[in-house]
Amino acid sequence: MADVTPPMSASRPVTAGSARSYAAVPARSRKLFGAGALRRLSRAPAPFTSRPFFPPLNPTRFFPNSLPISLTSKFHSQFARLAMPTLRSATSSPVKAATVSPTAVTTPRSAKRRLTSRRAAESPDSPQFTSPGISPLAGFGTICTPKMLSASPKSSRKRLYGDLVAAEKPKWNPRDPAQMQAVKEALHVGTVPSCGLVCRDDEQMRVFDFCKACVEQERAGSLYVCGCPGTGKTLSINKVKESVSCWADKMGIETPDDLSINCTSLGKTSDIFIKILEKLHVRKKASGKLSPLQQLQRMFSHKESAPRRMLLVIVDEMDYLITRDRAVLHDLFMLTTQQFSRCILIGIANAIDLADRFLPKLESLNCKPLVVTFRAYSKDQISNIINHRLKVLEYNVFEPLALEFCARKVAAASGDMRKALGVCRSAVEIFESKLQDSSDQEFGVVTFDHMDIALSKVFKSPVVDSILCLPQHQQMVLCALANTFQHCKKKVTTLGELNKSYIEICRSTQVPGIGMLEFSNMCMILSDQGYLKLGQSKEDKLRRVTLQIDISDITFAFKGNRFFQKCLEQPKF
Repeated sequence: MADVTPPMSASRPVTAGSARSYAAVPARSRKLFGAGALRRLSRAPAPFTSRPFFPPLNPTRFFPNSLPISLTSKFHSQFARLAMPTLRSATSSPVKAATVSPTAVTTPRSAKRRLTSRRAAESPDSPQFTSPGISPLAGFGTICTPKMLSASPKSSRKRLYGDLVAAEKPKWNPRDPAQMQAVKEALHVGTVPSCGLVCRDDEQMRVFDFCKACVEQERAGSLYVCGCPGTGKTLSINKVKESVSCWADKMGIETPDDLSINCTSLGKTSDIFIKILEKLHVRKKASGKLSPLQQLQRMFSHKESAPRRMLLVIVDEMDYLITRDRAVLHDLFMLTTQQFSRCILIGIANAIDLADRFLPKLESLNCKPLVVTFRAYSKDQISNIINHRLKVLEYNVFEPLALEFCARKVAAASGDMRKALGVCRSAVEIFESKLQDSSDQEFGVVTFDHMDIALSKVFKSPVVDSILCLPQHQQMVLCALANTFQHCKKKVTTLGELNKSYIEICRSTQVPGIGMLEFSNMCMILSDQGYLKLGQSKEDKLRRVTLQIDISDITFAFKGNRFFQKCLEQPKF
């Protein structure tokens, strides 16, 4: 390939020195580096030798520290061809041109800032270079790893990710009476969480919208809240009552009066009308010999005697008002149908179909109450509520696995939040009692084992207690029944088959067995107590045997007893 002198840049004048420098480059160097790189190199007045000139390049000065760079000899040649910095014009003196100052390199503004900080770090007065990623003496063949972020308090990692890393809570000191009392109060059923009620937003919004519409339109109405025990009905309605008052104050509307009645505190069912009348007596006094119900009906029938402000009546445990003729319950709801009534009635009870069963006339009169159902809590909701209550504490009390176990067990049984809180309090008390007996100075948290014991106490049925009070051979008969029915869908066997299973258990446990006659009499005793049912037959061995209790009660009663655990491990004969 012929040597062709490339045209010089128009922006810079072509000097004699630069032309001579370019002409001095051998042809093989021109092939290797190309005309562009040699043209930039030729602007330096220093003469070239037979070996091409390489200015000292440090790739870390042109790339961020976080970018890993691997420079081999081949890559360096490409870097020298493409990324060679342009040298400033120097004097014709060869001595001065041979020493190229780092400040002579033209770089972008962002790179200049990095170079300035790097030079400051390399100054003698500055501290020693401590970057683990790139060494200041790294050669071109060195693999530069990414710069790691340190974990010091003033590091970039702390500044960038400090908000995302959750701060660990301090350790709990269960021997401190103040901390132990704070935990028990947070888990108490009567404690209203300061952080608000969770997992009941939809139900609260429905009740609030109903009350808001009644207040805005100045009309009466009735609503019935139902659900299983411990599902947050009363707590939610009390929260809605506060929300309605705050909303009325904010909107400039006259705040409705409120009256909360728990029917369990009433001496007679008709006393509920006396409670309502006493609340209205602040503004209007009734006279005459009329009953409280009649006085209320008369008051709400005339515009002159009707109260001006709305009255929010919350009736808890409404199913206590159910009588034989259901007159009280019916008359209570009928008060909201009067022409000038200002009552907003909210009834709370556990029965889901109370309005359909006991108040069928209300639907025919087109005054059937709006029904809002509170469903049982799921395991996620129970766990969320417990963690929400424990947020007020500055330390961890429970293992996450223990709380999950409690939530799953309570959700599968009833979904009662009050029972879940009682189980957690019982687990804390068990942990406290074991801590007092031990001399270990290391403080822990409530574990899975503590929660298991607490759940066993709460969900233990009376059948389990009665099984534990039986004689040993009768307990072994129940174990034989459990082994017989545990591995088959059929829940009926004969007395002869049951006797064989019982004898097998006696042999494995080395307990002397009893004869067939005594075995039959023992099964009759268990039948009288309701554990099993015996059929009729001419021969005792052919009598049908049916288990009347749950197998899980038998296995739970003998949990932790090695002898009976061995009896329950016997296969079906």
